[in-house]
Amino acid sequence: MAKDINKSSFDQATKIKLDIFRESFKEWLPIFIHTPYVEKRYIYDFFAGSGMDSEMNSGSPLILLEEAKGQDLMHCSKSEGKKIVFAFNEKIKKKSKELEQNVNHFVKQCLQNCNREKCVYEHHFGNFNFKEAFNRRNVLEIMNNPKYSKFVLLDQYGFKEVDNDIFNQLINFPKTDFIFFISSSFINRFQNHPSIKKYIETEKIEFKKSEPKHCHKLVSQYFKNTIPKNKDYYLHQFSIKKGPNYYGLVFGTSHSLGMEKFLKVCWDQDKMAGEANFDINNDFKIGTLFYEEQFSNKIEKYKEDFYNKISNKEITSNIDALKFTLKYGIQTKNYLDIILNFLEKDKIKITRGKFNKKISSIHKLKYNDIYEFAIK
Repeated sequence: MAKDINKSSFDQATKIKLDIFRESFKEWLPIFIHTPYVEKRYIYDFFAGSGMDSEMNSGSPLILLEEAKGQDLMHCSKSEGKKIVFAFNEKIKKKSKELEQNVNHFVKQCLQNCNREKCVYEHHFGNFNFKEAFNRRNVLEIMNNPKYSKFVLLDQYGFKEVDNDIFNQLINFPKTDFIFFISSSFINRFQNHPSIKKYIETEKIEFKKSEPKHCHKLVSQYFKNTIPKNKDYYLHQFSIKKGPNYYGLVFGTSHSLGMEKFLKVCWDQDKMAGEANFDINNDFKIGTLFYEEQFSNKIEKYKEDFYNKISNKEITSNIDALKFTLKYGIQTKNYLDIILNFLEKDKIKITRGKFNKKISSIHKLKYNDIYEFAIK
């Protein structure tokens, strides 16, 4: 049986995971509160737990509700009259009851501070196993509705709940961003066991050719490889080391802005690679002789691959380059630094349009914002 993390205080690895949940939702919610293109907003936490640990630190459900208030209740004020629904599911009955009590207590205290009689958000609770909750008719109708935006947390124990079938559904739901947790070290350690291969095709993951610390990145790549090549989709991972083991998060979105926001969260956590709570790419450590604040092995590899793709004419415009940058797990500000460097050193030339420094909200780039380039 999986360890119940709510019965003890959250360890450092769990706190990092929860912090990424928090910061990701903090980036997501304002966008979907303000957008006129959705009718309703749904936030699903399918493995909600009881809502807090033994020391009363907030778990994912209360973190979501805390961030939903916004600074000085800003989001509450802007959410009035808009349909925003939180759905919390916990399959263990005792924990589900504790969860409902903790959420209701949170809402009651919140109402005392905001002078409202009723919360502007809806809260619903489920006591189902994951597949039962996920496959409920009303849930699937919501997930498949292009007029609704969805933020989905899947903080599973282990690895078996988010399989190829669930992943395929997630990437095809419209206006849906998701984050799931997975125990990558366990998959690596028992890769040939039938209980693993039932859910993950481990023969497609080259664990033996890589260091153990890269196992979560490989698991994320496994899921990325299942995405059809003609589907414009963004996936990024964050590896978390706990003792000798490696776990991690996988984030998915069909929208470039969702990826821009998630990468900001990850690079705030990891200044060198934006993908781990440890040195995943053998960068020089702070305080050592060869450490340089601006040097990152990941960014150097990106720079090399980017230039090769320009040489091979696989990338010919800023919009192609910006999408490539996001899918590489690099922030677009790094693209700007590098393209300016290429221009300054006469490595490339602009072949159409006018160069500009627009690198954020790239989905809003208009025809006149697009410029093309080639090797000089």
